[in-house]
Amino acid sequence: MKKHILIFLLSFGLYSGSFGQAKEEFNVLLIHVDDLGWADIGVLGSDFYETPFIDRLAAEGMLFTHSYAAAAICSPSRAALMTGKYPARMGITDWIYARFQGVGTTGLPGEYAENPDQPLRTPKNQGFLPLEELTLAERMKVQGYATLHVGKWHLGGEGKYPEDQGFDRNFGGNDLGQPPSYFDPYEPATPTPFYAFDRVTPRDSGEYLTDREGDEIVSFLQAQTQKFFIHWAPYAVHTPIMAPQALVEKYKRKAGGKQKNPIYAAMVENLDQNVGKVLAALDRLNLTEKTLVIFTSDNGGLMGNPANPITNNEPLRSQKGYPYEGGIRVPTVVKWPGKVPAGVQSNLPIVTLDWVPTILDYMGLNPQDQGLDGQSLVEVLGGGTLESRDLFWHFPHYRGADVVPYSIIRSGEYKLIHYFEEQPDELFSLANDPRETTNLAVQFPDLVIQLKSLLKAWWIETDARMPKKK
Repeated sequence: MKKHILIFLLSFGLYSGSFGQAKEEFNVLLIHVDDLGWADIGVLGSDFYETPFIDRLAAEGMLFTHSYAAAAICSPSRAALMTGKYPARMGITDWIYARFQGVGTTGLPGEYAENPDQPLRTPKNQGFLPLEELTLAERMKVQGYATLHVGKWHLGGEGKYPEDQGFDRNFGGNDLGQPPSYFDPYEPATPTPFYAFDRVTPRDSGEYLTDREGDEIVSFLQAQTQKFFIHWAPYAVHTPIMAPQALVEKYKRKAGGKQKNPIYAAMVENLDQNVGKVLAALDRLNLTEKTLVIFTSDNGGLMGNPANPITNNEPLRSQKGYPYEGGIRVPTVVKWPGKVPAGVQSNLPIVTLDWVPTILDYMGLNPQDQGLDGQSLVEVLGGGTLESRDLFWHFPHYRGADVVPYSIIRSGEYKLIHYFEEQPDELFSLANDPRETTNLAVQFPDLVIQLKSLLKAWWIETDARMPKKK
């Protein structure tokens, strides 16, 4: 009931306090790539992957060098992108299991995984984005926007798909965290119950999925007669690592350094080509000047097996799933001609949940009245400045052989990683030690106490689900 009341009020501009404020019409293209690492684009240092269209986007817009995903893994970041809230507030702090994987970690508040071989009981993950949450698509739909989702969803199964959360159209959004295959007809190598690639109709045998996503968006643009919100969440560059063979052969002939996987490189370039295809359609249809484009990623790059790495996140430490910068810092570019200055870099720390309040602010809806955790970036996107604020992450789970439950606070230049097991916390100065090589916790015990106090207050404020000793 609460959600329907909020949608009703938003449709009249009352809940926001913006009734009567006239704002110009504009469109939104929000590109949320899967697993693209901070160092995976040319403008941020890759000399192996070729990303001319993304680099051009940065040249024509604003590049954020300290942009963070709301989590080091996908589902929590996607929930934050849709709601403008911290994942901990919603209980979505781990990736969400699909039907073919069973219930797994899925649970309600108060339910715990016992973890027989570990010292902590850990809270089970909320297994879907609750329908009671007001999504960005729902907020925009009541303001007259046509809404389209293309690509990965991973926020729940049937009844909780994009079309149930404010999107008029949905191509590819389902309960899966990755496609069974990147090639049409998108079937798994081994038939598996409930592994159907819902919301994707095969079209041309052998066609590559990212190419199909780009075509779906272009077709939507060509048919549009009203303002639109497109949420494009490419499945690339997530596993399975598969790419068009011609591009793979190109990178087999190219010398690589720390980044050298030819298949992953081909996935990145194909993604870039499709970004270029969609941006070219905006140009051709005279929509560029009226469209806010946001390009970002859901977490850091997956390096995988050190003997044969998928990618390399250096100079950042570690990878997807880990609390270090390589796990949570992501490439982010914003372009809007005439609104966002071109060729500018910002080192302001920002996070996934900032995009909802930013878009609402541009729409004339006061984001401070919306119960959001994110911060509007309109001021900095206009060439101004904002004071940095504390940012938080919460992962109260075990993952793999060496990821134990943790929380993080970044406050100014300092970053504290707090571990819930009996092991030392880690404190880093990102200004002096961006590679996170030197733990300063013993050197600055008072700062550790101060940051941990702020972290504990945030746990309470968000009602974060916490691990417990057995």
